[in-house]
Amino acid sequence: MTKLTAEEVKALKGRGFLRNKDTDCFSARVITKNGVLTTRQASVLAQAAEQFGDGRLALTTRLTVELTGIPYEKIEAFCDFIGKEGLVPGGTGARVRPVVACKGTVCVHGLYDTQAFAEEIHNTYYVGWYDVKLPHKFKIAVGGCPNNCVKPSLNDFGIVGQRVPLFDAAGCKGCKKCPPQNVCPVGAFSREDDHMVLDGERCVHCGKCVDICNFGCITEKVSGYRVYIGGKWGKFSRAGTPVPGVFSKEQVFSMIEKALLLYREHGYAGERLGDMIDRIGEEAVMRELLSDEILTRKEEILAAPLCTRG
Repeated sequence: MTKLTAEEVKALKGRGFLRNKDTDCFSARVITKNGVLTTRQASVLAQAAEQFGDGRLALTTRLTVELTGIPYEKIEAFCDFIGKEGLVPGGTGARVRPVVACKGTVCVHGLYDTQAFAEEIHNTYYVGWYDVKLPHKFKIAVGGCPNNCVKPSLNDFGIVGQRVPLFDAAGCKGCKKCPPQNVCPVGAFSREDDHMVLDGERCVHCGKCVDICNFGCITEKVSGYRVYIGGKWGKFSRAGTPVPGVFSKEQVFSMIEKALLLYREHGYAGERLGDMIDRIGEEAVMRELLSDEILTRKEEILAAPLCTRG
């Protein structure tokens, strides 16, 4: 076995190579753009697994691909081989992690093009902020609808598609077979005195009821995205705190940047975002996210050292 120092193993982990138990072999974590590969890239990864590893490919929870059993001395040749198809290892360390997205682009429930949205986030914040050291990992998840298949609220920054209905109660005819009531997956409609009532607290804004009323009583009030901040899972889980409102794409992108700056300014080294929120208070965090003041201090925040516990 090749003698590797703890520093060498740590440096390799920072590049996306995780040491396999009791060996000098490593798993290479290869980045995808929210789980999407071209057929050529998939073919190259299969070839790389045979040529450099133990012939296996494994998928991670963050939609990256791991090739196991790569000997230490083959790591550089492996990187050159997959690099010819634009593939790189990574996805580890105290930084923005690979973005995950559901298949809302093609799913019948999807309210927007999740794959395209996630790719923009990937390019802007995974690639663009790759060299920005954060207190801990920062995970982003993009969900196409309230079904929450990729569990956005259990990520540091979660995005959920929204289509909010506008119900004209006065125009309701009290149909015995009400299409909106029949399609609502959460039972937000109920009959009261021969007309329908929409429970706004129960409604999850999936948009199923919009534009299907026979008399046009339900139209779209607004469409956009709901945001959750500070979620995590693991030994100690935390449900993400919802940010009040439904936001545009531009507002979401700005809010990701503000969340990263806030985390870098106030988070202790080794502290997850949700723990920081609990420490400094949700009110203070919401105030920063819903204003642009922190953006004016971007260069100062990025140049400053990380906070350490006193």
